[in-house]
Amino acid sequence: MKCLTFGLVLAFVTFVSQAGKASSSNPRQADTRELERLEGVWNGAHERGDADALEDLWSDDLEVDVPRMPVMSKADVLNFARSGRMKFLRCATSDIRIRIYGDTAVVSGRLQRTRQITGKELSDDWRFTKVHVRQAQQWRVVSFHASEAAQP
Repeated sequence: MKCLTFGLVLAFVTFVSQAGKASSSNPRQADTRELERLEGVWNGAHERGDADALEDLWSDDLEVDVPRMPVMSKADVLNFARSGRMKFLRCATSDIRIRIYGDTAVVSGRLQRTRQITGKELSDDWRFTKVHVRQAQQWRVVSFHASEAAQP
């Protein structure tokens, strides 16, 4: 009976130990899910015109480089977002690829958006790259670059 009890305890300890390793050995999956979630936060904040939500996503040393605009800092982009001069009607990403390198992640894909600026409706079809860095246990965008997507 002692042998059976010992065997059951050993099996339980082994199971718990392996279960703990399985959950702790997949931080990359948790980071991937979080970066995917942040894509939705980014898009939704643009569509709602929520500059505060965007500010939370961005590192203080953010650099934004997009077509037909000068390179912008976090302050530049926030000032523009808060000015109300542009309203996003649609902001959607697809073809997302996430690569994680420790506390740095590269998220790339396609960004299609429709916006109104000075009474005109404009559409963009871009390929983008965002570089995220983990700062104070949160992913922050330090660089956003976009270029015109190749058309078929």
